[in-house]
Amino acid sequence: MRFVVYGAGAIGGVIGGRLFEAGHDVTLIARGEHEQALRSGGLVVGSPDRTVTLDVPVAGHPGDAGLAPGDVVVLAVKSQDTAAAVHALAAAAPDGVAVVCAQNGVDNERIALRSFADVYAMHVMCPATHLEPGVVMAHSAPVTGILDLGRYPAGVDATAAAVVDALAGATFASEARPDIMRWKHAKLLLNLSNAVDAVCGARDEAARELSAAVRAEGEACLRAAGLDAVPRDEDRARRGDLLTLAPVDGMRHRGSSSWQSLVRGVGTIETDYLNGEIVLLGRLHGVPTPANELLQRLARDLAVRGRPPGEMAAADVLARL
Repeated sequence: MRFVVYGAGAIGGVIGGRLFEAGHDVTLIARGEHEQALRSGGLVVGSPDRTVTLDVPVAGHPGDAGLAPGDVVVLAVKSQDTAAAVHALAAAAPDGVAVVCAQNGVDNERIALRSFADVYAMHVMCPATHLEPGVVMAHSAPVTGILDLGRYPAGVDATAAAVVDALAGATFASEARPDIMRWKHAKLLLNLSNAVDAVCGARDEAARELSAAVRAEGEACLRAAGLDAVPRDEDRARRGDLLTLAPVDGMRHRGSSSWQSLVRGVGTIETDYLNGEIVLLGRLHGVPTPANELLQRLARDLAVRGRPPGEMAAADVLARL
């Protein structure tokens, strides 16, 4: 089994790097300055206990990755890039390629299923940072992250079991779950606070109030849509004490993936598929979602204008509500 990691940023780079370290056949797909840095200097994976430089094969496009039947593509691009990535992947991939969506949000798998028969959802709990071309940081050791997965929309099979075995041998905690979307819906509720982190920065009492508001709206929308999410206590029990966070070269795990997108100034942000997913469900099922709507707009505006995270005080956002 070869792993082709499409999107070698914080999550994709850490997953690909750890699998490569464990002896698996891995190819990374990256673009721009990150691709150039990977080609010239290798993939640098920093963690609390060690930093390694890995000479992982790199391609700039799925058409250059030599995709073959039996390959597993780990899709790790941001959700706003999924449609374009799947289009490019489908044009290059033969029959028999599986796609694992190692992404936030719950729409990616549906997009992939239009073009691929074997699609898997991954519930990602992996504190990682990518701010510099060629460099990713994994902030938990000795367990790098929790990566459970199952077929989409439900079930497990031999491929899911094989991927779980590979991940479990590469410093991850990983289990095959037939009800994986329950877990991804729970992660969606957690990720609604990414917009608070991106827009407000500080984690003060007002920010906590905002996070509670977007989560309450999210829970109401999932109920209205008849979508099940793993309860908080079950989610906490799965995490237990598996993740042990520590600084990497003096840098702590500072911000969410949305916060990191603003720091890198990429011009887009994932909130349309996080808070925007709740807004969509609210509009479909008649549930008001003012907090998610406001944070979705504010985060998008920061990304489009190339502004850094934390421009607006949480108290001011609350006042606008």
